[in-house]
Amino acid sequence: MTNIDLLLLPGDGIGPEVMAETKRVIEFFEKQGAAKFTVEEDLVGGAAYDAHKKAISEDAMRKARDADAILLGAVGGPKWANVPYDARPEAGLLRLRKDLQLFANLRPAICYPALADDSSLKRELVEGLDIVIVRELTGGVYFGEPKTITDLGNGQKRAIDTQVYDTYEIERIARVAFDLARKRRNKVTSSEKNNVMKSGVLWKEVVTQVHEREFKDVKLEHNLADSLGMQLVRAPKQFDVIVTDNLFGDILSDVAAMLTGSLGMLPSASLGEVDAKTKKRRALYEPVHGSAPDIAGKGLANPIAMIGSFGMMLRYSFGMTKEADMIEQAIAAALAKGLRTADIKGKAEKTVGTREMTDAILSELEKLAA
Repeated sequence: MTNIDLLLLPGDGIGPEVMAETKRVIEFFEKQGAAKFTVEEDLVGGAAYDAHKKAISEDAMRKARDADAILLGAVGGPKWANVPYDARPEAGLLRLRKDLQLFANLRPAICYPALADDSSLKRELVEGLDIVIVRELTGGVYFGEPKTITDLGNGQKRAIDTQVYDTYEIERIARVAFDLARKRRNKVTSSEKNNVMKSGVLWKEVVTQVHEREFKDVKLEHNLADSLGMQLVRAPKQFDVIVTDNLFGDILSDVAAMLTGSLGMLPSASLGEVDAKTKKRRALYEPVHGSAPDIAGKGLANPIAMIGSFGMMLRYSFGMTKEADMIEQAIAAALAKGLRTADIKGKAEKTVGTREMTDAILSELEKLAA
């Protein structure tokens, strides 16, 4: 069996609960002989602050650099609202992304047939929806300098955030999007604001050049970010792969998430460059949902996004397409039987908890493996 070293960072709130259930899925595939998983765990976010007064320790960062892939839970919560800015729970996630150079964030928005009536949109607009937003993750306004708040006197302050992109950053995220589209429906929509932002002018220019040089077989279209947001809630199935910058990707992927019925349903992947020697890439996988401190510890959380994130890991880090497909099929089958956690209750008369939903998914996996 292939040996795979995993680092699990459960995080805060409901993170440890959904991570515990996902470990059961990992154990299932190991028992099936798919791979040998060596699992380490550590702290990130508020839990790390409580233990180390920082959002992630140096030892946890070492483990992250050594791991074949990382599975991460949500971080944060009101408990840590007043900690120093540099030690806030989200700083641990940002450091992982930056230090590991995880520049490409993949957020699929898939509407399972059983949940089509739970979307914010009409069934006919979302049934069969399957799009991916590819978000540039380590550049742009979140990391650009200067980033300051200056006291101007007389009761006035000035805040500055800087949107910065270099050619190579746009080229590499464009390649991820085009490569992904070739495995899907062969269409990429690039989104920016070239009408008012110089970074948008460069973005459109570079994506077009990469397309002309390397990916002429893929259909490319350009759509301003505000217009694309409108189109996502008007006719989302027109899209396949959407590639955009850090800020717009953050916003648009949350819009796309709600088309599926619940943030609790959606996984994500953050990928680095492919190493020229090892042919491996650093990667971190995490659910899109937050830490939901209001239901933490109650066994009510939806585990599907975390289990789906493990499925993305199998697909994108280890080429285990069969096993990744099994996870998606098992989730769809469990939902088709009417099982619902509270966040996707819809018109269901009763709901199940975190453990029960995982039990159902594992039962379907057993059937698929038989």
